Amino acid sequence: MLETWTHLMGGFATAISPVNLLWAFVGCAVGTAIGVLPGLGPAVTVAMLLPITSQVEPTASMIFFAGIYYGAMYGGSTTSILLNTPGETGTMVTALEGFKMARSGRAGAALATAAIGSFVAGTIATVLVTLFAPIVAEHAVKLGPPEYFLLMVLAFLTVSAVLGKSTLRGLTALFLGLGAGLIGMDQISGQVRYTAGIPEFMDGIEVVLIAVGLFAVGEVIYNAMYEGRSVTEMNRLNKVHMTGSEWRRSWPAWLRGTALGFPFGTIPAGGSEIPTFLSYATEKKLSKHKNEFGTVGAIEGVAGPEAANNSAVTATLVPLLTLGIPTSVTAAILLSALQNYGIQAGPQLFETSSTMVWALIASLYIGNVMLLILNLPLVGLWVKLLKIPRPQLYAGILIFATVGVYGMRQSSFDLFVMYGIGLLGVLMRRYDFPVAPVIVGMILGPLAEAQLRNAMSIGEGKWGVFVERPASLFLLVVVALVLLLPRLARLWQRRNAAGGAPV
Repeated sequence: MLETWTHLMGGFATAISPVNLLWAFVGCAVGTAIGVLPGLGPAVTVAMLLPITSQVEPTASMIFFAGIYYGAMYGGSTTSILLNTPGETGTMVTALEGFKMARSGRAGAALATAAIGSFVAGTIATVLVTLFAPIVAEHAVKLGPPEYFLLMVLAFLTVSAVLGKSTLRGLTALFLGLGAGLIGMDQISGQVRYTAGIPEFMDGIEVVLIAVGLFAVGEVIYNAMYEGRSVTEMNRLNKVHMTGSEWRRSWPAWLRGTALGFPFGTIPAGGSEIPTFLSYATEKKLSKHKNEFGTVGAIEGVAGPEAANNSAVTATLVPLLTLGIPTSVTAAILLSALQNYGIQAGPQLFETSSTMVWALIASLYIGNVMLLILNLPLVGLWVKLLKIPRPQLYAGILIFATVGVYGMRQSSFDLFVMYGIGLLGVLMRRYDFPVAPVIVGMILGPLAEAQLRNAMSIGEGKWGVFVERPASLFLLVVVALVLLLPRLARLWQRRNAAGGAPV
């Protein structure tokens, strides 16, 4: 412990140098802006900036890239809450309750709990990275394909059951996403499938494109066609900050979200999407204000997922630095950035590049404070977006979405796909199908397929591989309980109701 403390103090001494502080601030500011813009993400941004920063000193460069990474998670919550347009896939769940809070005049509280929750989770996760990185990574690496596959099945069931008005609707939306995720090149065999002969589909459909189409475009068209609310109702704002009651409801959700997010960040099982959905499901289950979910917006539904998101993002540094294993797309780009400098991530990194590693970890503490200072005072400014008249606001969202999606690959075909998916989003809203499971299915479907095939290879084609390993057997039991317990509970309630009915 004393050695860790000494290394961390040395890291702070390096990180607080004027040059490194400037890089951290610029990274946080750029990351926040990138998170706000749908279509651009930290992975794309870091990849674009790699050539530009090749002449920058490695420590400063990694501090800059790390600032972009977690700054994007902060920024992504802003448009999720105010415009129902997730800037990042990890902030999709935030849109579910955050946008409803904004509509009911509580955008300030939603933005505040997102910013503070991100700070709390990011700080706690950074402490855990500092203290337990080698231990957590050692346990996480023991999980194999059977465990990863069952983790994803658990996420599928949870998302389908919690987000839809009925399990059938939730599963239908999930299978739409799973189908979309299969389009393109098979990860294992390299065979092209389900493209209908369209060359643009060979690389698959971008997840951000689907997210922007379903959430932003679908929301705008649906409101224009069906809602017809007045401008004053849409833009009503009661207060900018949280009340005492909202503070009391938020802090347990922040802690639970942090606890859920950190373990998932250390394993390659879908990034921050799984813990954010699981956090949402947990908060909905535990909340004493269940009637607010899906109606006026429950603050726990913003606080928990935002904490889980930022905790998972910070936790990706554990396997990246200690094992050289990236557990997200952005982490993979960061790994390539290290390799550009001739630095090999892995167990020896803490010895060969100790100064850089501890300066990077120290910069996470500094960056979290910077992001809180950047975001909290701007809550009132962001909320003023809601005062824009409705037609102009919707036109702005569509322009924003169009530019963002076109900027990904400079493809007009992507724009046609986005607007087609937007029309699908309108139909789904019209008939009460949840849109979030589509994204989950699309992100995790290909990963689940690959892990299933790898698991079957390990088991030589036998399904017994899922019960032979203690961890996968435990997860299999959890999956069975998730499937059976709600049905058994409903059956028990019906029997009790029948038994207590008057004759």
